[in-house]
This record gives sequence, structure tokens and C-alpha cells, in this order.
Amino acid sequence: MLATNSPVVAISNEVQSATGISLPVVDPKDPVEQALHQLMVEDDAATDDVDKMIRENDAFAAQGAGVPKAELNRRILARFDVVRKGYQDFLGKHPDSARGHLAYGTFLNDLGEEEGAAAEYEKSRQLDPTNPAVWNDLANYYGEFSPVTNAFAYYAKAIELNPTEPVYYQNFATTVYLFRHDATNYFNIQEAQVFDKALDLYRQAMQLAPNDLPLATDYAQSFYGIRPLRTNDALVAWTNALNITHNEVEREGIYVHLARVKISAGRFDEARQHLDAITNSAYADMRHRLERNLAEKLHPETVTVTNAPAKT
Repeated sequence: MLATNSPVVAISNEVQSATGISLPVVDPKDPVEQALHQLMVEDDAATDDVDKMIRENDAFAAQGAGVPKAELNRRILARFDVVRKGYQDFLGKHPDSARGHLAYGTFLNDLGEEEGAAAEYEKSRQLDPTNPAVWNDLANYYGEFSPVTNAFAYYAKAIELNPTEPVYYQNFATTVYLFRHDATNYFNIQEAQVFDKALDLYRQAMQLAPNDLPLATDYAQSFYGIRPLRTNDALVAWTNALNITHNEVEREGIYVHLARVKISAGRFDEARQHLDAITNSAYADMRHRLERNLAEKLHPETVTVTNAPAKT
């Protein structure tokens, strides 16, 4: 379960499981807070150690060495069991620590133990319903395991409690977008309005995090699911993403999408310029597919028709 993934376990690619905030020590003089802070430091250290184990074993395996995955998993679990026991001991002494339950839930979630994590989140929420992070984490859980309507309500509550955290808007947007049928019933709106709601949530997130490239690309990619394609809006979104890239690799990744949208819109010369600018081998397959698509659009007479009825 563990060593087949790096980082340690696979987490949903669609919704960020992070709380969006850290858990700093509230009162540095409070011994309970000090103990929790130290425990979270040990939690982070264990994750670093496990990542190092996996990287080193992968390197050894490439040279014909390394330990079997079963043994590596045993070592990983043993390392995390130290942290697990630490959280359990802490909560045994301080069962009313809302932040302790939240931290332990995050630890369990990172290990892929979602049900246990949700139970800890719920305890934390009951102890401190004013913490937006725990509402976000529970919303993540319900978005994956249902009922998704709870996710809608809990993301809204997280935003109500902290309207300046972009992660909450992004997670809410993604969940509305993915569960469009549920959203139409929950919000009593049509599918086109569901798209509008998701896009608006993305835009609110981007206002709070204008230089977040993954967020900008999530927003831009959402246009692919809308029919008919909102071409101008999609191009504006991808252009804005291009403007906050940091290096040539990221820029070429955006060129791929700009070319794709412009081919669909019939803006073939501009699409060709984007494709010519893509030189990184990581995008070679996609570039070649788009070049074939462009050629078929420019010269439809050359397309081979398959499954045509035989002449009689």
C-alpha cells in the first residue's frame, strides 16, 4: 500500500486534502500546545524519513539491489507507528484537544486511512466548530465518499468562517464541477448554471492567490467540460496562466493547451505558432497528436475514412 507510491500514499488528485493553513502554536507557554507542536514536528520528520527510504530504495533497485516492497512497507509502517502512538498517547491525556484530533486526522488521511481520519475530524469539529480547516477536511472526505451534499455545505461553512483562504474556494469549485448532477439538485439550478457557479468559485480563489499556477490551470482546464466550448473565456484563462509561469517547461505546457483550443476554434495559424514553440520531449506525444489534428482540419480530404461501407 505504501511503497508503491511516492510520496508515501496516493491522495485524491482532484481535491486538495490540505487544510489550507498550518497549525502554529496558539500559546507558546501552554504545555499542551508545546506537546502538540513537538508531535507535529515529529510527524513531518517521519514523512521526510519515509520519502528518503523510498528514494534510496528506488535508487538501489535500479542497480539491482534494494529490499523487497514487503520489507520496505514494513519499515515504513514501523516508522509511522511511532508517530501514531505519539498521537494516541497525546489524545489519551488531552481528549478535548480539538487541534490534536485535527492533526491526528490529517496524519491518518495521509496514510490512506480515510474513515479513521474522518472520525478524528468530526471529534475536532464538535470540540471547536469555529475552525474552518476541519470543515474543509470533512468536506474533502464527503466529496470522495459521499454524501456529496455534505461536502457542498461544509465547504460553504469553511468559507463563511475564513473567506480569505483560496484552498476552500478551489476545493468547493472542483467538487461542484465534478458532481454536476448533485449540484443541480442541491442548488436547484441548471447544468449551465452549475458550470457558472464552479467557475465563479475558481475566480474567487484566484483573486486570493493570483500567482498560483496549479489553481490557474485547474480553472482553465474546467472549460474543456463545457459544451459548447466557451472559446474566448478558455483562451483568456490559458493566457492568464501563461503569464504566471516560472520557466520554459511550464510555458510549453500552456502552449499545448492554447494550441488545442485554437485548433478547435479554427485559429490554425496561431495554433501552429504555439506548436512550433514546443520543444520539450515531455510534450512530444501531445504535440504530435495536435499536429495531426491540425493537419486533418487544414486538409480534411486527406483523412482516411475507416469502417466505410463496401461498394456493391
